[in-house]
Parts: sequence; C-alpha cells; structure tokens
Amino acid sequence: MKSESSRRDVGDAAALRIALVVSEYHNAVTDGLRDGAMAVLREAGAPDDEVTVLHVPGAFEVPLVARLAAETHRFDAIICLGCIVRGETPHFEYLASVVAHGIAGASQDTGVPMTFGVLTTNTYEEAVARAGDGPQNKGREAAKSAVQLVHVVRGLTAD
Repeated sequence: MKSESSRRDVGDAAALRIALVVSEYHNAVTDGLRDGAMAVLREAGAPDDEVTVLHVPGAFEVPLVARLAAETHRFDAIICLGCIVRGETPHFEYLASVVAHGIAGASQDTGVPMTFGVLTTNTYEEAVARAGDGPQNKGREAAKSAVQLVHVVRGLTAD
C-alpha cells in the first residue's frame, strides 16, 4: 500500500464502487490496461470487492455496457478500457469516433463519471508500450482520473 501522500495524489478510493469495462479484443493489451487500473485503485485504497470488471467482446461494445452499468446506480465511476489499432481501411476512424462519442454521451447522460482508457494507436507495438508496467500505462491514467473525477463531481453536487 502506498503512503498517504500517494493516496492524495490519486485521491481516496476506499469508499468508492468502481466498474471497469474491458474489451477482450487485443486482450494481451487490455489485460495490461486492466492490471494498471487495478494497481492504481488498490494504491488509492479501493477494496478489490468494490471493483467490478465487466468484459465485452470489443471496443464497440464498451459504451453500451458502460451506460448500462451507470444506469444501475451501483457505481461511482466507470473506467472504460480497450484497444483500437489502425489498419488499412477507414474502419479505425469510424470505430474510434463511435466509441469516444458513446462513452462521452453515456457519462453526460447518466451523470456517472467515466474515463476513456481506450487506446487508439497506429500499431500494435504502440499499444503494447502503453499497456506495460509502469507510469506510461494508460489504464493507470484512466483509473487515477476516475477517482479524481468522482471527488470533483461530488464537490460540485454536494448539498
């Protein structure tokens, strides 16, 4: 467990209920993103039993499951993790746009903080580099942002 000063850097997640929506496509990458997010949540004091991991087939399905999870009112924040690698067709642009807009819309419509940990890279190697151990892991960044965002939203909506 990290020191109290590290917890302040991330925010306190001890009383938060968090969902991770994780794409299984490119799972060698998304597993690394998930592990990075879980590491940050643990460092911030989140108990493992308050973190729910929801697996979906691919990045396209992430926004729907994130919205449905938010609508249950069981989660304080949702961390969306996936990987979209550019190919030789325009599929990448369409998919990346739909996923980004879907997650943003789900968060705005439900009021539940959601973070975008969906990699959009030119190559698979770039994705692997962003999902490895260490501070460059984008799952870590998405989790840190989620915890911080919950506290910002609560501060703005407190009675």
